[in-house]
Amino acid sequence: MHILVATKQADLRVAIELYLTQEPGLDIVGTVSDAANLRALLQAAEPDLIVLDWDLPGHPPAGLVTEAKRLASAPHVIVIGVDFDVKPKALAAGADAFVLNGSLPQHLLAAVRQAQSRRAQATGDVITKGMGE
Repeated sequence: MHILVATKQADLRVAIELYLTQEPGLDIVGTVSDAANLRALLQAAEPDLIVLDWDLPGHPPAGLVTEAKRLASAPHVIVIGVDFDVKPKALAAGADAFVLNGSLPQHLLAAVRQAQSRRAQATGDVITKGMGE
C-alpha cells in the first residue's frame, strides 16, 4: 500500500514514516508539510492512502479530503486531529477514518490496516498479514 503523509509537524511526519515503514506491505511514497505540496504530489504519487493532518496549512481540510477522493487512484483518507470535535467534520468531508493526534501508534496502524483490507476487497488483492496478526 502506497501512503502519502501530510502533516505540518515534522516530528509527527518522521514518526509516522518510521513506524509504518516497519510494517510489511506499507510504503511511504511522500511526506509534505502543507496543502500546496500535498496538492502537487497527489497526482504524481498516486497514493492508496493519505494520512492527513486536519490542521494542514494552506487550504481548508475538508476541501483537501474531497480533492483527494476524486483522484483516479481513489485513495483512502485517514485524518489526524487534535481533538474529537474534528472527527464528525472529517467523516462528513469523506474521510475513511479519524485518529486522535497523540494516541497510541497502534491506533493509526489499525486504521491503516483497515484501509488496506477495504482496498484489497475492492480490488481483489491478497493482503500479506502484518506484524502481530
